[in-house]
Amino acid sequence: MSAVIVVAVDGPAGSGKSSVSKAVALERGFAYYDTGAAYRALAWAAVKAGVDLQSEEAVLTVQQSARYEASQDPSRQEFFVDGTDVTEAIRGAEVSDTVSQIARHPRVREGLVAHFRNVLSSCDKPGIVMEGRDITTVVAPDATVRVLLTASEEVRIARRQAELSGGMAQPVAESLKARDRSDQSVVDFMNAAPGVSVIDSGPLTFDESVEAMLSLIDETVGGSDG
Repeated sequence: MSAVIVVAVDGPAGSGKSSVSKAVALERGFAYYDTGAAYRALAWAAVKAGVDLQSEEAVLTVQQSARYEASQDPSRQEFFVDGTDVTEAIRGAEVSDTVSQIARHPRVREGLVAHFRNVLSSCDKPGIVMEGRDITTVVAPDATVRVLLTASEEVRIARRQAELSGGMAQPVAESLKARDRSDQSVVDFMNAAPGVSVIDSGPLTFDESVEAMLSLIDETVGGSDG
């Protein structure tokens, strides 16, 4: 892993971490890995299997038997569970409503952390941008670049509301707040750990957010070689 530039990115929903991380990976020719998709894929598999999501043992059984494959191409994101394309399914309401339940199980998280570290150690690109909730602190605390990409709750809600028609605005706000509360009970992704750089995307345009992260990478590795 030492020969690969690892860019670890954490942040709350609506901060822009997925879109910014993908753009950075594309710009640098790096791999890109969405850890949230792995949690969602496991939630999808557990729901499909009909297991009790409150039972850590039941979820672990699904986790240990399911075969998960994820694209690392920032321009083409595809996800598969046991050969089934779940790229669209894992973004659905059913998965969104259940993913926090499976993420609460410590041993489930341990298994996923081990998987993410294996992804980092086996990366065959010059670098990899991995984003999620605890990447800078748990998965890759020794990453080359560690970033907390954040924005105020008001900004994040406004962004999500702008993507939908008026009737959905209030439910989106309530959903985002509930997700923040639920996820924060498991891991602190709102405050930067020591050594983690903070980028507030609130006052920035998308391009400015991307440039800010690229600059951090360049400052750390001594300039872009691409």
